[in-house]
Amino acid sequence: MTNITQKYQETVAFLFSSLPMYQRVGAAAYREDLTNIKKLCDFLDNPQDKFKTIHVAGTNGKGSTSYMLSAILQAHGIKTGLHISPHYKDFRERIRVNGAYVSKKFVIEFTDRIREVVADIQPSFFEMAVAMAFEYFYQQKVDVAIIEVGMGGRLDSTNIITPLLSVITNISFDHQQFLGDTLPAIAGEKAGIIKNNIPVIIGETHPETKPIFDAKAAERNAPIVYADAHFTAIPVENTLTHTSFDIYQDGTLIYPQLNANLSGDFQVKNIQTVLQAVELLKSHFSLQETNIRQGLQDLKQLTRFIGRWQIIGENPTIIADSAHNEGGIRLVLNNLKRLTYKKLHFVMGIVNDKDFNEMFGLLPKEAIYYFAKANIPRGLNAKTLQKQAANFNLKGKTYASVKNALKAAKRNADPADLIFVGGSIFVVAEVI
Repeated sequence: MTNITQKYQETVAFLFSSLPMYQRVGAAAYREDLTNIKKLCDFLDNPQDKFKTIHVAGTNGKGSTSYMLSAILQAHGIKTGLHISPHYKDFRERIRVNGAYVSKKFVIEFTDRIREVVADIQPSFFEMAVAMAFEYFYQQKVDVAIIEVGMGGRLDSTNIITPLLSVITNISFDHQQFLGDTLPAIAGEKAGIIKNNIPVIIGETHPETKPIFDAKAAERNAPIVYADAHFTAIPVENTLTHTSFDIYQDGTLIYPQLNANLSGDFQVKNIQTVLQAVELLKSHFSLQETNIRQGLQDLKQLTRFIGRWQIIGENPTIIADSAHNEGGIRLVLNNLKRLTYKKLHFVMGIVNDKDFNEMFGLLPKEAIYYFAKANIPRGLNAKTLQKQAANFNLKGKTYASVKNALKAAKRNADPADLIFVGGSIFVVAEVI
């Protein structure tokens, strides 16, 4: 092991052990204000104000939308930063420039630099990671960075930027304990990223949330556009790796057979949102159809996009997807229905602070389930999961780990079967 690799592992271990991390411990890591991130960024001389940004929030689709925007900008030769969360395998996934992860050296040096103020400020893991992303993008002199919100918007640590454009993909139920238990309440939190005089795109028009967004945009004098009022994406061809869309803008076909390196009809709404964003970004960057097509066609190669509808095996086909709330699961299940297979095997684990009853009501009763606990403190016990699932006629055995559950599914599956791994980001992280 090289010195830098060892030092990097020690650094990440320090960050994990000394800073509360929402992904691992849940509510204890959630911060109700922006005080800490402001103090951290003041210490760093506010790097977030020194480069252009695009801010992306929403319940579902914000990751895919961020990656698509990044790929399109990269394909134009624009130096593009991308901040996403959480990570699957390596902390560095959270911070990328043109698809390349932040260097181990930078993570080590940055952490050493802020150690003195960490004891004083006591930031969360996420606050520290966001500050690190801002500093890295500034040092790398990016042309623009796409900043994905962690949770909500109003009080999210990323919400200290003044972007070129704000994007809110959609609103459905998730993190109700922090964001509210009605769609208008959740929309109110997400609408917190709307800034004075900065255009905002809303991906999906919804009668319960539209008045919230309209009111906030009016209050902030922010031009507001609903992507689905102008863009229509119609899937024309689907493979396991790509989807082709005919794209209409205000009723006119503008991109016939636009091929995106993403599978699934559930990307319809995201691609509409992205193309609306591209329209507004044309006033800042010279964006051409050829490069837009290239960016979407080569999306995964350009951005190292993982964890969503990822093919991790063949004969039987094994698909992993990190959808983990009612809206996301619904879209994934619609996609599964379009595939041809003999039997469905479902490797599943969830975290203990999700309202899983809604999700269980949607899951296919004919599938064979393999229940496991994700390897984090928040992971729900496999026996508890099995018991709750049985109330919905979902039947299967429990396993000591996600890997064991997947091994069992592979043993039991016929080459013509389909194995799906999901229920939580952390379950997917253990198999990809």
